[in-house]
Amino acid sequence: MRLHEIWRYPVKSMVGGTVESAELSVLGIVGDRHWAVRSQELGGIRGAKRIGDLMKFSAAYTDGTRVQITLPDGSTVHSDDADVDARISTALGHRVALESLPADGNLDHFRRGPGGGGDPVQELRDIFGREADEPLPDFSAFPPEVVEFESPPGTHYDCWPLLVMTTSAVRSLAAALPGSNTDIRRFRPSLVVDTGDDAGHPEFSWTGRTAVIGGDSGPLIEFLKPCPRCVMTTREVAGGIPADKQVLRHIVRDLDQNLGVYARITRPGPVRTGDEVRFIQ
Repeated sequence: MRLHEIWRYPVKSMVGGTVESAELSVLGIVGDRHWAVRSQELGGIRGAKRIGDLMKFSAAYTDGTRVQITLPDGSTVHSDDADVDARISTALGHRVALESLPADGNLDHFRRGPGGGGDPVQELRDIFGREADEPLPDFSAFPPEVVEFESPPGTHYDCWPLLVMTTSAVRSLAAALPGSNTDIRRFRPSLVVDTGDDAGHPEFSWTGRTAVIGGDSGPLIEFLKPCPRCVMTTREVAGGIPADKQVLRHIVRDLDQNLGVYARITRPGPVRTGDEVRFIQ
């Protein structure tokens, strides 16, 4: 297996892009989701599970942690512009503030905002995009911190530092959904591994295994449970990817609700596209 793509998303829930190389820390890909938006209406850091139109925006680094954000109308604004919050809020139709990861580790930054005040089960169904006859996911796939925090403290990830997909899974999705746009940007992987001619979704069998990327001294990643997918897979995405509920129907009904596999980094280090990905246990 080889590392096929490395994805980095400067702003949580906005479209990012691929990079040829990256540094993996214990918290994930360095520079990934450094920024996020705080809802001034709902409270707390929020992503496209609640503010779906965030996926119509894209973001790219220009220098250091400075980010250029492309709005849905094609205009741009930068993370250090005085009017950045107003520009994003107007484009979203929702009042938000762009915030970076706190340098002081302030836990309050990561605490969950209040719920919607309605039926909590229905709220979960809305977040996960489940229809009335579909089950909610297995919540044991998620770290316990997400009960209290919007993301594990120190990160803007929903759950775990890495979401790994395979070229086999991408190919299988396209075959299963010929009428849908299954562009990889819809699924927001961190790493895409080239699994050659393997059929189906081989990553589902990786739970509990550890792989080294690159040489023997390269980073180690431990594969966790498959990733239960949510309403974000149905959203319209910047770059001409239309909204499509059938994508999630296939994932829920044919893939046991999962697509890709979560992973964490147990030994940091650099990675490059083309690096070998080799199981060591």
